[in-house]
Amino acid sequence: MTVTEVQALAADIRQEVARAVVGQEATVELMLIALLSGGHILLEGPPGTAKTLLAGSFARALGIAFGRIQFTPDLMPGDIIGTNLFNFQTSEFSLTRGPVFTELLLADEINRTPPKTQAALLEAMQERKVTIDGTSLPLSDRFTVVATQNPIEQQGVYPLPEAQLDRFLFKQTVDYPSAEEERKIIARHGARTAAVTPDEWGVTAVADAARLGAAIETVANVRLVDEVVDYILALIRATRGVADIESGASPRAGVMLAGAARARAALDGRDFVIPDDVKALAPALLRHRLILSPAAEIDGRAIDDVVAAIIDTIEAPR
Repeated sequence: MTVTEVQALAADIRQEVARAVVGQEATVELMLIALLSGGHILLEGPPGTAKTLLAGSFARALGIAFGRIQFTPDLMPGDIIGTNLFNFQTSEFSLTRGPVFTELLLADEINRTPPKTQAALLEAMQERKVTIDGTSLPLSDRFTVVATQNPIEQQGVYPLPEAQLDRFLFKQTVDYPSAEEERKIIARHGARTAAVTPDEWGVTAVADAARLGAAIETVANVRLVDEVVDYILALIRATRGVADIESGASPRAGVMLAGAARARAALDGRDFVIPDDVKALAPALLRHRLILSPAAEIDGRAIDDVVAAIIDTIEAPR
């Protein structure tokens, strides 16, 4: 598959998602980049902003298996990955697979469950396998997590541990729609109050396993020259020496940024990465990985402003 064909596939996916979801173009773009580079994405925003419908429509357009977990305070790790249950008729244990055994998993309101249960996804997100009673079970090669979380200011939420956050390629803030978009939403969805599925909006599969596999392989072969590698390195290392930052980005962040930049280049019809690819993706990749210093928090500094300042200090190669 050529980068032009990857571009065309992405356009088809965007068109199908738009049948059900008004707006959210930037979020769909990041979801495409995450899928093509093997990453996961965290969506943060208030309830009612179509995060669940977006994830379902995205999976439907891709033609891949879709699973959903509604995270609640009483959810247990076994409810996510599965467990071995004793069968009294056969006197043997049998494996009951959890909803994590899918291709695109919607982890809905992931920060409404305690860290112990959140940690059940760590191995799945990093290694695409789970371990149940000492036995490793593989997940799909295309296993992707689209997680949603409510703003930390809301009641009944638990902050995600740093190790969990670092598994996410991007954190995207999903805000309220513009007035024009909200009017379209009301006009389109106002005929009923019940949730409408992507199928009911006519979202159809425009991809399959073969096309997705070919697109992912094409993205992996996009060229990344030494100058851009050095630029990524400089950005990541710059996060570790800033007074406003208590904890900077890990080496994993640099690896993920390189992969994501390759995907963005392919979506733009190029077989090579340019510094603008890196610069455009850096805010969504860094905002959840950096921990503000106590002084910066007291001063009311916003993490996005700090990230933007770091990016501005690093000169991009020409």
